Amino acid sequence: MNKPQHSHFDQELDARMARFGLRVAAGLSEQSEQLPADIGERLRFAREQALLKARTARAAQPELQNAPSVVAVGASLAMRGGPADKSPRWLKLASLTPLLLLVLGLLLIQHSQWYQQIQAAAEVDTALLSKPLPPAAYSDPGFREYLNEEQE
Repeated sequence: MNKPQHSHFDQELDARMARFGLRVAAGLSEQSEQLPADIGERLRFAREQALLKARTARAAQPELQNAPSVVAVGASLAMRGGPADKSPRWLKLASLTPLLLLVLGLLLIQHSQWYQQIQAAAEVDTALLSKPLPPAAYSDPGFREYLNEEQE
């Protein structure tokens, strides 16, 4: 199965962001020893708040993974659902209903036209067999019109 190419770039971007975050955290930790106590206390509180927000973001992240996303497949785009994107079987079957109705409609139209052709041929045969015709009528190009005049 072909994986989208952009997932490699997403992983690389995540890795770079993680390295940057570690470097910033290390630099802040080194400088925090030289800060006054009140500023250190405010930073500790801000760090705890940031960690709390990060935990809630990580907890909400599986919900985002289950959301549908748009991925590049060749030269086109396609919708891809998450692992929990299992639609019910009846929904899949219901999506085939319009196609089934279309096919049934086309078959009904074909049958109707076939029946009309049989009826037209039967009318001509009935007219041929019920009326005495001269032999020249069979070779006449206006034979149908001759039959129509006789019926009127």
